[in-house]
Amino acid sequence: FFSSCMNDFVNFQARDPFADDIADAQGGKAAGNVHIRVQQRNGRKCITTVQGLNQELDLKLILKEIKKNFCCNGSIVTDPEMGIIIQLQGDQRDNISKFLISESLCDKEKLKIHGF
Repeated sequence: FFSSCMNDFVNFQARDPFADDIADAQGGKAAGNVHIRVQQRNGRKCITTVQGLNQELDLKLILKEIKKNFCCNGSIVTDPEMGIIIQLQGDQRDNISKFLISESLCDKEKLKIHGF
């Protein structure tokens, strides 16, 4: 009886919760997934990161418009593992998702919002 119940469980192996996100980020052009994350800094401060945008886009111009529209500071960071990442001050997840969809930079289905 016990052995037949054990066969019903699918996975007993250790699983890395970020493995899917890393795989999506590495194949960002092919898969087209754009990840928006919020990371806690110290105290109430946090930063928003946008990863997986098409490399052919003018990211400096996009960052300039985001900074002007949402009154926040930001920068473009190049990570050897994750690629090009846009970092913004504060929790801008909703603003960024609406901006990317309204400017047709990303489809709603390919946008993944992570955090809290």
